[in-house]
Amino acid sequence: MSLWSIVSHMPPEEFSGLFAEFPRSLRCLLADWLENQPWEFINGSDAFCTSVASGMLSAMLEKLRGAASGDGQQCQILQQISGIESPSAGPGLPVLRQDVGQVLGVGRGRHTKPPGTSSGGRCRGGRCDAEPHGRCSPRQELPTLILEAMKELEVAKQQVLKRIQIWKRQQQLAGNGALFEENLAPLQKRCESLVELYFQLHQQLGPQLLKASAKPYMVRADMVTEKQARELALSAYSNTLSESTGEIMHNVVALETNPTSGTCCANFKNVLLKKIKRCERKGSESVTEEKCAVLFSTTVALNPSNLSVHLQVLSLPIVVIVHGNQDNNAKATVLWDNAFSEIDRVPFVVAERVPWEKMCDTLNLKFMAEVQTTRGLLKEHYFFLAQKIFNDHSASLDDFQSRSVSWAQFNKEILPGRGFTFWQWFDGVLDLTKRCLKSYWSDRLIIGFISKQYVCKLLSTQPDGTFLLRFSDSEIGGVTIAHVIRGKDGSSQVENIQPFSAKDLSIRSLGDRIRDLGQLRNLYPNTPKDQAFGSHYNKEQTGKDGRGYVSTAIKMTVESERDQQPQSAAGAPPEGPQSQMFSLPVLQPELHPESLQSVLSPICPPAPFCPQPVPTGYPTAESNMDMMVSSNLGSSFPSTSPMLSPSLVMDPALPRCQDLAFTNPL
Repeated sequence: MSLWSIVSHMPPEEFSGLFAEFPRSLRCLLADWLENQPWEFINGSDAFCTSVASGMLSAMLEKLRGAASGDGQQCQILQQISGIESPSAGPGLPVLRQDVGQVLGVGRGRHTKPPGTSSGGRCRGGRCDAEPHGRCSPRQELPTLILEAMKELEVAKQQVLKRIQIWKRQQQLAGNGALFEENLAPLQKRCESLVELYFQLHQQLGPQLLKASAKPYMVRADMVTEKQARELALSAYSNTLSESTGEIMHNVVALETNPTSGTCCANFKNVLLKKIKRCERKGSESVTEEKCAVLFSTTVALNPSNLSVHLQVLSLPIVVIVHGNQDNNAKATVLWDNAFSEIDRVPFVVAERVPWEKMCDTLNLKFMAEVQTTRGLLKEHYFFLAQKIFNDHSASLDDFQSRSVSWAQFNKEILPGRGFTFWQWFDGVLDLTKRCLKSYWSDRLIIGFISKQYVCKLLSTQPDGTFLLRFSDSEIGGVTIAHVIRGKDGSSQVENIQPFSAKDLSIRSLGDRIRDLGQLRNLYPNTPKDQAFGSHYNKEQTGKDGRGYVSTAIKMTVESERDQQPQSAAGAPPEGPQSQMFSLPVLQPELHPESLQSVLSPICPPAPFCPQPVPTGYPTAESNMDMMVSSNLGSSFPSTSPMLSPSLVMDPALPRCQDLAFTNPL
């Protein structure tokens, strides 16, 4: 029996204020179905709510078409369906959601049937026929009524469980960055109402007072494999765990009750997974693809009958790793499972192939959440990412929309000509942007996801000094500057400076590096660099500090640029404060060996390691360095200190790095 059957027989003056614009005949046709849908979970505009709403609308239209085929008013119903399908032509889901919400609220309020009354009406086709309602027949016995009530409660319980599953699915999507409303109060209220009704029915069968034991309940956490999780789910959690797959320290805690909110919470502190028993893996499956879960369980005893209720629930799937170098691949497994698992799946089954469009949404959510920016990926970025993951540079943007991407393409197959997977590269970009480039990305100063070939096409017609920023295609976690220079023959050439890693940018920021390079003039297409990056420049220290020491700084030049500069008299560097140099961190006033370690370590690691050759195709940004000492007059000159002599630090002729004896020149 639907609540609509009750509410539709309200007095006309009350009903007119309750009912919305949605056609009444259609509402009557779908009375039971509509009231059993999770309307409260589509009150947002995020991807999950939109997906659920779209699925409900499609299912509703399908049911209406089926009902219309067997109804005498077929033409009228089909016309109303056409109005629903066109958002501009008539009311849609928002109006229907409002209508159903009002019906549920009123129907479960003062218009709810008292025990022992009839339904009061039936719906046939597009019409509602009223029936007089009153007391049940005297011949109807109490056990029959209780049995019917138990059946209705079972239906209500399944609805609540369905809503809990939806909540858990939203929680899982939140792991990838989706918006999530953690408030469990509505579900808590539903569960409490169900329990209260069950107790009332038990009172009818045999009055007795059931209350929980005063003894605190203990909650246990155990590690389970995917196989064990599947067996528990298939048994509807009626089975108990026979053996834990891992040894968890401090895995039993007391269930604490909050008297104010009326809720319970088990807080596991200092949990440590000491051992893990691995399962046999399938085919080429790696350790980081193996999914496990934590099983939380407790037993509640109700007096005076000493009724025991065993409760258990699984966590979201997790991946257990034993080394930091497994972290990247483990995150890929969790990301894929979070994004593409279904609500009613068997643990922990997930699709092997998904539409590229869904993958784009997932990457965008993850990027925005990790970087903590409101600036998401653009369609041009998706085009570059599609070319990369599919290794196809001939397809158009529309061609990629109809494709699907596999788990293997995402994080098993090595990209052509590289030593890493697509996800490993993308995760490196995430980490770099989060740590060093958040403000630049949020200000749209970085194009980022663009190929070297397309950069050449964009910049080839631009004036000398035009530049843009893109993520390195050949290195994990690198950003490079592509800029236009004038060749010796007068023609335009596009050069890509050796990529900067997060370590490089922690030494000197990207903005300061761009300021140091005089040959960079306009950010593509035509924004002066000081206008674009001025807010990202750090204030340079000049003059003497409080102890009388002259401030120092280390800057770097691009090798190809210096080769083209004429040498001034006596080998002095070009005059003026705008020396075209890249920079390293400002040195401490007293140059002790230990204070220089952080400066020199990225340049020359401890022996016996030697400087690595620079990949071909990049102008060297860190192979020529000078320490600049700033005076009150703003002039600069090379330091005569042997400890910072480029020939001692970065001379490529040296067979290995030298252990230098440092002295304080000041």
